[in-house]
Amino acid sequence: MVIKVYIATSSGSTSIKKQQQDVMGFLAANKIEFEECDIAANEANRKWMRENVPEESRPTTGNPLPPQIFNESKYCGNYEAFFDAREDNAVYAFLGLTAPPGSKEAEALAKKAQQT
Repeated sequence: MVIKVYIATSSGSTSIKKQQQDVMGFLAANKIEFEECDIAANEANRKWMRENVPEESRPTTGNPLPPQIFNESKYCGNYEAFFDAREDNAVYAFLGLTAPPGSKEAEALAKKAQQT
């Protein structure tokens, strides 16, 4: 399974650039393999991303903006959803991956299992 992060390499928005760097930096720091899919330089990537963001996750006007995160073709979420998952120590679940032993997320799941 490959995590795909749809980004815009030539975005004029500093907010979008920061969000993209935040997502990719976190994935790299946690040794989570991912693929960058540039929607600015590749029309096929832009078209695919726009068609595969679920209706309920689209903005009311305009197109979905990067970064958008997928596990292969399964939509995971946008930056806000990623940020919330990170704050809750639930990034692996957000990405549809198994948390590695020793991670905060794995420890939280183990503690939760002991309580039930």
